[in-house]
Amino acid sequence: QVDLVQSGGGSVQAGGSLRISCAASGYTDMRYCMGWFRQAPGKKREGVAVLYTGGGVPYYAAFVKGRFTISQDDSWNSVHLQMYSLKSEDAGTYYCVARRSNCDSISWLKATEFTSWGQGTQVAVSS
Repeated sequence: QVDLVQSGGGSVQAGGSLRISCAASGYTDMRYCMGWFRQAPGKKREGVAVLYTGGGVPYYAAFVKGRFTISQDDSWNSVHLQMYSLKSEDAGTYYCVARRSNCDSISWLKATEFTSWGQGTQVAVSS
């Protein structure tokens, strides 16, 4: 398990952009499936995007494809989510997540599959 510290986020008008980041500390010599979930008020947490820090293609939820980009630092310990063309429905609390295994196309969508969670970052989108 690693500790995840998030930064970034904030408030933006619809159509705008935001970037959120997550830094891992602890067992950072390992490789992780790492990325983002989000939760809007009154809704379940949903997977947004993940990548495997050891390399490979990222996975995106259908509702953010083409608008959000997940990336990692060369240090392997930080991931970022660049969000473009934000919509009001993108608003909510975004959580950084990590688990000590590769990502796959099915299990990454399950919140229970991730053992480490960040503190959450608020994203507000005004129309």
